[in-house]
Amino acid sequence: MQVPLEVRFHNLDPSPAIEEAVRQRAAKLERFSADIVSCRVTIEVPHRHQTQGNLYGVTVDLRLPGGEVVASRKPAARHDHEDLYVALRDAFRAARRQMQDHVRVQRGKTKAHEVPAHGRISALHPERGFGRIATSDGREIYFHRNSVRNADFERLAPGTEVRFTEGVGDQGPQATAVHLIGKHHPVG
Repeated sequence: MQVPLEVRFHNLDPSPAIEEAVRQRAAKLERFSADIVSCRVTIEVPHRHQTQGNLYGVTVDLRLPGGEVVASRKPAARHDHEDLYVALRDAFRAARRQMQDHVRVQRGKTKAHEVPAHGRISALHPERGFGRIATSDGREIYFHRNSVRNADFERLAPGTEVRFTEGVGDQGPQATAVHLIGKHHPVG
């Protein structure tokens, strides 16, 4: 880390044992990314009204090149956070997962999900059980009634907007899955 680890205590007395546990967990984070600029950990007890059963809150704030990761485990969320070490474990696990996601994005190693192609029905032959989809790039894609999802073939008409998955058939491009887009058929 470029900036020394910072541990803050709210509504509880500082403890060398707790600080050491935080230091060990912060050192483990550096195994996943040596680029951590700073790490600030806040440990709190929201209410000091009772002597037993206090729930601990832990926030881990990591600064990384190109962003920040904040993982927080608030007391009301889990009753097993009456044990401070369990709350620390959970907060650092969440911080590690977020940091790994951040590093993957920075390195460009995230999965790209392809958006299904879309078009409009240009020709429909219900008696023969097939049709064609006109795409925005001017192509015509064949589809068979069996490739229309949710038994919506009967609801299709020329001009109907659809999304589809394209494959290769015996005679060229073919839609392997066709989904009706409309008021009751969302795009997502």
